[in-house]
Amino acid sequence: MKLKSIAFLLFLLTCLGSFAQKKFEPSLESFERNYEFPDWFRDAKFGIWAHWGPQAVPREGDWYARKMYQNRIHNRKKNTYIDTPERVYSLHQKRYGHPSEFGFKDIIPLWKAERFDPEQLMKLYKRVGAKYFVSMGTHHDNFFLWNSKIHRWNAVNMGPKKDIVGLFQAAAKKEGLRFGVSEHLGASYTWYQPSHGADRDGPYAGVPYDGANPEYQDLYHPKADSADTGWLTRDPKNQQNWLNSINELVDMYHPDLLYSDSELPFGQVGREMLAHFYNDNIAHNGGKLEAVYNCKHGEANPMWVKDIERGKTEGISPYPWQTDTSIGDWFYRTGQAYKSGKDVVQMLIDIVSKNGNLLLNVVQTPEGDLEQDVLDILEEIAAWTGTNGEGIYGSRPWKVFGEGPAMTKKAAKGNHGGISDVNNIEFTEADFRFTSKENGIYAFCLAQPTTDIKIVSLAKGSDLLDKKIASVKILGVEGKTKWKQTAEGLIITKPANLPLSHATTIRVDLK
Repeated sequence: MKLKSIAFLLFLLTCLGSFAQKKFEPSLESFERNYEFPDWFRDAKFGIWAHWGPQAVPREGDWYARKMYQNRIHNRKKNTYIDTPERVYSLHQKRYGHPSEFGFKDIIPLWKAERFDPEQLMKLYKRVGAKYFVSMGTHHDNFFLWNSKIHRWNAVNMGPKKDIVGLFQAAAKKEGLRFGVSEHLGASYTWYQPSHGADRDGPYAGVPYDGANPEYQDLYHPKADSADTGWLTRDPKNQQNWLNSINELVDMYHPDLLYSDSELPFGQVGREMLAHFYNDNIAHNGGKLEAVYNCKHGEANPMWVKDIERGKTEGISPYPWQTDTSIGDWFYRTGQAYKSGKDVVQMLIDIVSKNGNLLLNVVQTPEGDLEQDVLDILEEIAAWTGTNGEGIYGSRPWKVFGEGPAMTKKAAKGNHGGISDVNNIEFTEADFRFTSKENGIYAFCLAQPTTDIKIVSLAKGSDLLDKKIASVKILGVEGKTKWKQTAEGLIITKPANLPLSHATTIRVDLK
């Protein structure tokens, strides 16, 4: 018994030592040396995001909390102004009043989220095929969706008076989904500066907007230096505020994934945050690193997961990466157009074939539920993943990501790098994307086959094949799949009972 007790004590001391020892230092060298992409993320492939908060209330889409103060349109890339008011600026005054009297602080109490049911949403998202879920933590409006102890402008104190992040996390865990949070705070310090302005003419000329009121500086941030106009602030006080806020978010919820709407922010300050996130994740997971950090920083690398907003890579990346995009606008907008179920499925296949994941924002109403047309789109996706998901989840890229006439056509450039996630090329039944697993290959035909299916990359004698084909199966089709391998390609007889599908999946087992 004594020896067993000593052994147990040594075991405990070893465990405590692993928690006490910090694996990551706040340096790029430490990140590159120590970071490993967790299997859960590499296997997951598909996540859903709730880009949601008080900016949904006016039903006018993204960036409302900035646009309502812009009596001149700002070209951020050129840092120039056009003497035309933003549409939202004019609309806000007609609907709510002048921003010197009714500002974004007054929109916040109108966000009640009265139909918010996170458990039902997570059940739906799991059935749709998502393997992880990401909650908004805070957008550029500097309103926190968590129960912050350092910031009064949060969803527990105001608006819904609910811990949105905490409720989302509990519901996601209940359904077995990995949980993440997104932070857009780094850009807020300069993004919010129009709230400190005033009209140039008219009855309110020279009257400061409510952002200039010292009483609300903790929401709108202090007025920035005239040279501090970039996406990320240069002010050390703002950078420290960001670090304190994101560290609080990490310490309270220990997310599996953290997303920054920027490059890794603020140099050494950002590296301190990231080291803290990784080390907290190790401690929270019994010594195992399960953390994923998404940012828009340079090329894909072994230090974090590169994110491409509304875009994707042109080819296979050696490291996992992620597309983040939305089914429509980022925030709810009345009458907006949505991507179709076919759009999402084909995008998912293309991204996964290139070693990427898709994080899809599903637009919630201000009340917290989903419109019927969004529900219909999600049902289309669910039907496809339910039949074809085995070729997506847990897969890895094959030797080439695809074949077909679409490969030779020029894709539109993405606004944030790579190529656009909006497909401007019409796929044909000769266009394929590939994924692989240990015992075989999955080929996705990106248009409904009208004749026998021919996959050139799998022809007899192909340099891409180092094993023989053992069997072929069209997923979702009962009965035996007829096929033959010729010098021209793998020829699969089109079955009479081939269902209509956004993409037909063929499993090719090798021996």
